[in-house]
Amino acid sequence: MPQVLLMVIILIFVFIIIPSIKQINEYERGIRFRFGKFNKIMEPGWNLVLPIIHSFRKVDIRTKAVDVPAQDAITADNVTIKINAVLYYKIFDASKAIIAVENFQFAVAQLAQTTMRNVVGSVTLDELLGSRDKISDQICNIVDEATDPWGIKIENVELKDVSLPEEMQRVIAKVAEAEREKNAVITKSIGEVESAQNLSKAAEMMSASPGALHLRTLATLNDLSSDQSNTIIFAIPIEVLDAFKGNGSAAANLINKIKKD
Repeated sequence: MPQVLLMVIILIFVFIIIPSIKQINEYERGIRFRFGKFNKIMEPGWNLVLPIIHSFRKVDIRTKAVDVPAQDAITADNVTIKINAVLYYKIFDASKAIIAVENFQFAVAQLAQTTMRNVVGSVTLDELLGSRDKISDQICNIVDEATDPWGIKIENVELKDVSLPEEMQRVIAKVAEAEREKNAVITKSIGEVESAQNLSKAAEMMSASPGALHLRTLATLNDLSSDQSNTIIFAIPIEVLDAFKGNGSAAANLINKIKKD
């Protein structure tokens, strides 16, 4: 009799207890049902799931990435574009992810696509291109609020690419080129104004010093002497001509002497 009882215990252990032991990994949570009703969330380790009485589902609670495929969208200023994104989410309540929604992966992906089209349709093209981070945060907040009853936390949404029609790309290129030309003209005019101001200051300083212009003339002649050209230009300072005023004969003799030489 004791041997029969021992055999029965061994058979129960082998065919009932051992198959009923389920292992839950550290990155998973188990949802156990008893007679079809939610019973408990099984933590990592070995857990007992009795046949017929219990059933369970494993849920991976690691952060997941959803590649939102390219979507056709129309901006607020009626520009047709293609836009895609990547969404990161994590399950914070495994029981809600199983009980509240049938397929949470599919639901999150569809919700992200719809929200992305709606948000893009509410902004202009310039706002979309210039404020991508702001729009990404807006999409993230909307999707996160919708998925909260499912036990899912949306961690981040990043817009990957915004594809424009070729015609719009050419228009944007022309606008950018015109903007660069405008900036170049403005920079050049500012430089000319500063140059004129500096020349005016230099002229005032040279006129205040009687010998400054003469020294500048000598420096100019020194620069010309190094040139291989056959033509030599001799600049006569205005001060020299002013010195000849009142002595016309002396000036005429000097001019005649220059011509003879």
